[in-house]
Formats: sequence, structure tokens, C-alpha cells
Amino acid sequence: MELHRFAVITLFFTSCILHLASAAKVPQAYKTFIKTSCNTTTYPSLCNKNLLPYASSVKTDYIRLCSAALSVTIKAAKKTSGLVTNLAEQKDLTEAEAAAIRDCIENIEDSLDELQQTVEAVANLEGSDRAFQLSNAKTWASAAITDEDTCMDGFSGREVSSGVKNKVKKSILAVTKLNSNALSLINRIY
Repeated sequence: MELHRFAVITLFFTSCILHLASAAKVPQAYKTFIKTSCNTTTYPSLCNKNLLPYASSVKTDYIRLCSAALSVTIKAAKKTSGLVTNLAEQKDLTEAEAAAIRDCIENIEDSLDELQQTVEAVANLEGSDRAFQLSNAKTWASAAITDEDTCMDGFSGREVSSGVKNKVKKSILAVTKLNSNALSLINRIY
């Protein structure tokens, strides 16, 4: 539990520092590093858009780049969790919509937990069990994508209004794309 709390605090401060540092003049080499790295991801333009603001603190450090990608993904997942939770509180939901949303909330919470596990594994890549931690990071990030997909699967075959379904789908898809990019970057470590 203490390690989890440390990782959360580290992620928070890293995120704050990365955003503050982005205001300073960033050397072209740092931007080029991010652009080159993002070109290997599934969604390169999304990767660049979300990670270039972190260039001054990432520099040319691949682990910092992965941490920044995970930070962006967690932020989006928390936003999605809030959106879906707000949808669950609507009074005019059908039984099917309410069930799909309840399941989705659980999937998003699982995804957030798995993303946090990914952060912790990436943070421990400097240790002696590097291969084990890298394997864990890949597994946790993949599991998070599975949970995001499972959320959307919960709306299939159910009588759900297109408005509810489209709101959730748009938000989940955004998280899944960010998560996919983070996993692509993690897969290139070492």
C-alpha cells in the first residue's frame, strides 16, 4: 500500500513538473525525440499532441516518456470515470442502460487500477528485476485496454439509447487510444 501511495504521489508531482516545464523553451532534440518515438505508436498524431508538452522534462529519457504517456492516460481515464458516473446518476435511464453503465464503471475502475500498476512497474524498471517489471508493465497496460474494451462490449446487444452509448464510446475510445500509445512506447523499452 505504501508503494502504491508513493507511486501516486510521484505520478502527481511528475505531472505537475512536466506541465510547468513545458512553458520553458524546449531544445529541438527533445521535441525530435518525442516525435520519433510517437511515430512508432498506433496513433502518432495523438501521441505528439499529448506528449510534446512534456518534452522539457522527458528530454530523451524513454522511461520518462512512458511515464508521461501513462500520466496522460490516467488523467483521461479519470475524466471518463467521472462522465460515466454522472451518466449513472441520470433518472431517466432504462434498466439496460443502468446495467451497462454500472458494468462500465467497474471496468473503468479496474482499468485505472491496472494503469496505476503499470506506473509502478515502469517506476521500478531501474531495479535488479527489470525484465520482470517490464513484463508486468506490458501485462497491466494490456489488461487496462481489455477492461476499456469490455466496457464498450457491455453496451452491445442491450437496448441502450444512442446518446448514452455514443457519449461513453467517445470517451472510452479516447482513453483506449492513449493507452494503446502508452503500451506501444512501453513495448519499445530496452
